[in-house]
Amino acid sequence: MITEGVTALPAAYGTCPFDPPPAYQRAAESGVVGRAVLPDGSSCWLVTGYHEVRAVLADQRFSADARRPGFPFLSPTQRELATANPSFIRMDDPEHARLRRMVSRDFLVKRVEELGPDIQRVVDRTIDRMVERGAPADLVADFAQPIPSLVICLLLGVPFDDHDLFQSLSATLLDNTITAEQASAAHRELMTYLAGLAERKRAEPGDDILSRLVAREDLTPAETASMGFMLLVTGHETTANQTAMAVRTLLERPDQVARMLASPAATRQAVEELLRYLTLVHLGLARVATEDVEVGGTPVRAGEGLICMLSTANREPELFGLDARDLDVSRDAKRHVAFGHGTHLCLGQALARVELRIALETLFRRLPGLRSAVPAAELAYTAEKIVYGLRALPVTW
Repeated sequence: MITEGVTALPAAYGTCPFDPPPAYQRAAESGVVGRAVLPDGSSCWLVTGYHEVRAVLADQRFSADARRPGFPFLSPTQRELATANPSFIRMDDPEHARLRRMVSRDFLVKRVEELGPDIQRVVDRTIDRMVERGAPADLVADFAQPIPSLVICLLLGVPFDDHDLFQSLSATLLDNTITAEQASAAHRELMTYLAGLAERKRAEPGDDILSRLVAREDLTPAETASMGFMLLVTGHETTANQTAMAVRTLLERPDQVARMLASPAATRQAVEELLRYLTLVHLGLARVATEDVEVGGTPVRAGEGLICMLSTANREPELFGLDARDLDVSRDAKRHVAFGHGTHLCLGQALARVELRIALETLFRRLPGLRSAVPAAELAYTAEKIVYGLRALPVTW
């Protein structure tokens, strides 16, 4: 039995595919910090306010280490993934900082901008193949998924011929409805694949992240495979979903497409607004308090878990206007928290921005007649996934 005013997690989605679940929005309207109950019956804090979300994510007294007692999980799958050979995103400093520094230079803004021509070629070839096969096409499978998969393969040094394997395993691992045993099996298979690839890189290194990692003497084979796992899974799944959802959103708003294409600056601004408006990590970011602390005037005790809702924070009227629940590609949305905040700010944020900017600008410029091939009501969404997205998006042009 759920007490009145306590939010049950994860909450059900409403009728609008672009909005976070209504229960989270109601929680945000009733207060910036409230009680919530997890699927296993335990309780945690739900943090919905923009300033409070940023404060928690920036405060070292809130741990990202999922092995700590009290850390909140929304499913057995999350627990399995977060505690079995955890990557640095599930560690605290100084260990988090030590491992993150090993790959951070590959994701710096300057380095990512240098990849622009390579990403442009990937996008153009992907559209070429889609056009050659003819309409209708599935924008998810034929456009949104291949682009980030090709790019992360290029960066990591993963053969693109293997992309079907890691896309399938990633999809399984991000599914909150599978059992812990299924998650463990998928995790084991992907880690085994990466360990084997690392061995090949050790024998025949290339100019890629995985080759540089295996050459280090301060990394164990397990740490190398874990870092490769994290970069591979997060490096394509989130951007693929963001791309497809952005296209889905813009297809209903041709006036906003025209404004987005007005100039390179307008395209960059539109990408920030789409990141804010959609905020696909609808399930939030989890933390656990390591000492007694106050959040938004609410006392939080050591050992209590918190879920920071990025989606409601990004709809804060004080920051983004009274129309924050609507899309406006001309909005100044750069203060959004779609990539998180603090020391665990998404490592691949610069790469995601460049991929989205090039993919959206090129798609709508080359295919000005792009439109949905089915009624909006027939589209299905991955509500069970850690990252929200579309199952398919049939389009024509």
